[in-house]
Amino acid sequence: MTAHTPPTAIEWVGELDGYIAILDQTLLPTQVATLQCREASEVADAINRLAVRGAPAIGIAAAMGVVLGVRNASDTDRGEFLARLDQTCRLLRATRPTAVNLSWALDRMATVAQADETLSVAEIKTTLLAEARRIADEDAAMCRAIGEAGQSLIKDGAGVLTHCNAGALATGGCGTALAPMYVAHELGRRFRVYADETRPLLQGARLTAWELTQADIDVTVLCDNMAASLMASGRVDLVITGADRIAANGDVANKIGTYGVALLAHAHGIPFYVAAPSTTFDLSMPTGAEIPIEERGADEIRRGFGRQTVPDNVACYCPAFDVTPAKRIRGIITDRGLIEPVRRETINAVLG
Repeated sequence: MTAHTPPTAIEWVGELDGYIAILDQTLLPTQVATLQCREASEVADAINRLAVRGAPAIGIAAAMGVVLGVRNASDTDRGEFLARLDQTCRLLRATRPTAVNLSWALDRMATVAQADETLSVAEIKTTLLAEARRIADEDAAMCRAIGEAGQSLIKDGAGVLTHCNAGALATGGCGTALAPMYVAHELGRRFRVYADETRPLLQGARLTAWELTQADIDVTVLCDNMAASLMASGRVDLVITGADRIAANGDVANKIGTYGVALLAHAHGIPFYVAAPSTTFDLSMPTGAEIPIEERGADEIRRGFGRQTVPDNVACYCPAFDVTPAKRIRGIITDRGLIEPVRRETINAVLG
């Protein structure tokens, strides 16, 4: 089986005076264009408007955005540098509250910036760029490990349902939910992926279908409200989704609609798996009830993709995420192995 390189969602180009190249996902699948971000404000805008999305990719973008935010600070004024660092972290932290990788990456960058007081400001800037690149490289390695840990779940001839996009476009590597599919495909297994279109922004239809097609993986798109019918037909053997934050007890926040898919899978006796790196666990959150859920603007429903479909005087409910209880999840596929059953004790045993 010929291996295909997954698309690159985000990368740093050049040295300290370089830029962040972001594949603009708002234009897919009809246009493939790259943004060149040279200011932290441009990174914040790209995150806000979903040009870059997916918890791991957002974390990488935030880490690289810190470099952009501080690189022009005075090399001789440590106070100015630290003020710029704080300002940049606050700007980026305010973009999207649910994905834990974003705050995790910002905290890591801030810690590195202040870890060694003997370094000059110029040396700290270089250290921050190296750290941002390290975060991206680590994520790529975790994606591959997730793929290796989960590939055996996908048997030859299987039907796999996924929701939203948790592939290379959402990470620094081959993805989370899609990683086992990439590895199974490399091993020569033939299977079909069913991608929910994922309303209201159609990340499954626009992104997952495009990405898997690039890799010559068989993919079929369905409207979100067709998942129950598809499951009842017997064509779905398992479900794998990604995650934006996982609480200490195993409750999972992911793209809105994931909870409904989990309930449908349970009703039809279909195993429901979540794939996520260890960085997506937030053990400070006891349960999913504490996870902050981002609310998006009404126009994502009212005027999705430019055409008005809801009257102006009608309210719209638009949470970006929902929470799937641990009891509805068969297992969590991580870079450190499979967590099954999903409960506090098994999570602690795998994460150490």
